[in-house]
This record gives sequence, C-alpha cells and structure tokens, in this order.
Amino acid sequence: MNTKVAVIGPGNIGTDLMIKILRLSDSLEIAAMVGIDPDSDGLARARRLKVATTHEGVDGLVKLDEFADVEIVFDATSAGAHRHHDEVLRSLGRRVVDLTPAALGPYVVPPVNGDDHLGAPNVNMVTCGGQATIPIVAAVAAVTPVHYGEIVASISSRSAGPGTRANIDEFTETTSSAIEKVGGAVRGKAIIVLNPADPPLIMRDTVYCLAGECDDATVTESVEEMVARVQAYVPGYRLKQKVQFERVADDDPLRTLLSAGTRTTGAVKISVFLEVEGAAHYLPAYAGNLDIMTSAALRTAERMAAAQPFTKVVSR
Repeated sequence: MNTKVAVIGPGNIGTDLMIKILRLSDSLEIAAMVGIDPDSDGLARARRLKVATTHEGVDGLVKLDEFADVEIVFDATSAGAHRHHDEVLRSLGRRVVDLTPAALGPYVVPPVNGDDHLGAPNVNMVTCGGQATIPIVAAVAAVTPVHYGEIVASISSRSAGPGTRANIDEFTETTSSAIEKVGGAVRGKAIIVLNPADPPLIMRDTVYCLAGECDDATVTESVEEMVARVQAYVPGYRLKQKVQFERVADDDPLRTLLSAGTRTTGAVKISVFLEVEGAAHYLPAYAGNLDIMTSAALRTAERMAAAQPFTKVVSR
C-alpha cells in the first residue's frame, strides 16, 4: 500500500511536487493539497486532478477526512509559516519534509546523507542552491580537507516566487550552515543571484573550495561520481566544464581563509561549474532550481516511508 502524503503550499514548488508524486512515485500517494487562497492556481489544478484541497491552511488539513491516513507532509510555504505547521503536525505524529529554509530539523541532501535521518520527525531540504552544490563540496571533502566552501547560485528571476524572495536571508544563512554541517567545509558561504535575463536562463551554480593539497585526478573522479549520483534523480544536473584547479601561492590573500595552523601548507582552489535543467513536469525547464528541490524532497520522503513505520495520532 502506498504512503499517503499531503502538500502545504500550492505555489510553484508545491504544485510541481504534487505533479511529480502523481507521475513518478511508485510508493507515495498525494492525498491533499493545502493553501490559504481559495482561488490559487495550485488548488484549482489539484481539484482538477481529483486531489482533496483546503484553503484553510494546516488547520483545514487536519479537518479533512483524508488527513487520517496522511503519514508525511511536505511544507512548501515559508520559513515563518513552517514553525506553526511543524508544531501542529508534530503533535499529531506526522512527519514533515520541509522545503523552506526554516531548518527546524536536520539538513538532508540525498546523495550525501540521505539515509542518516530517516526516522526524524522533521527533515529540512536546505535550499535549491544547497541541493545543487553541497554534494560537490562533500565530494571534494571526501578526498581532501575543505577549509572554505563558497557557492553562487544563479537562477532566473522568473523562477523565484514570493516565498523565495521573502526568504533571501534565510537562504544564505541556511545554505552556508549546511555547506559546513553536510558538505564538510570548515567555513561556508552562500550567494544567490536572481537573473532577470529574457529569455530566462536555466540555473547555474558555481562551487569554490579552498582545500588542502590534493591529487587533481582523484578529486575530479570524486566530483564526477557525485554528479552521477545526483543525476539519478535530477537528470538535468550536469558539469558545464572540467573541474578547475589552481595552486594557491604563499602570498595569496586567499590563505587568510585557510584553517588555523594550515596557512603555510599546500593549498588548492578548486572550482566546479554546474548547470541544472528542470524536467518540466509542471515548471519550465529553466526552473532547475525548483526542480532539484522537489526531486530531492520526493526522494527523501520515499526513503522515509520505506524505513519508518507510521504511528498516527487522530486528534489533538
């Protein structure tokens, strides 16, 4: 029997996630779509697809008959709203996959630590930039210490909805933290660029790692293996060019970013350039930033459902 799930947030991310569950998942079944605007396109689309809906938020979800069988809830709203949603759902024994930058639960990036938190009541999918770049930081850190990791996520402004725009600060803070906690960098920094180009450009990501001395071929192999692992659930994820290596000179200001005690040792600046094309299940192909988030969330929920039995609480 498939695991019943609900999605809170009928915007771009939530609607794309609903479509992915319907089209791609052999183990999850969408039971409800939740919003606060009765006239939203996402709720209208859900109704056309015979999915139960409510425009009364999480409290309306709890009132739905379908909620009794829901095991996992995806939250695709905002960091602020998620805190209330988590409080309500946690009290009712539902597990939550958080697609906002709230980071109440542990960070999960499927190819890096996807099996580490399968029993957690709430897991956080970091951010679109984090899902695209943290696997690369982790691939480098698996070969040589990463003293500093910096990522730049460039996305089309058309694929940045109200939720994304309202959470820019949370994006940078959450992504930076996850670069360290999941990616393995001693220090992390994240930058997001909303590109207004028309026609829209697909997502581009740049990863800079200031690392210890390493074998270039070994790092390249680790990065390419990680790219293949991400491509297993995001086919449009790819390297734009070969991994770049630059030895850091003794007098280079970059050495100030090295960890204490290592500033006189060998150091390498490693640059990785990525492109993420969306699968266009609901969103345009240029919206790879949203596609990688929903794909990662879907993969995580499927693993959680397979690993952890469900004990529900019917009412508060």
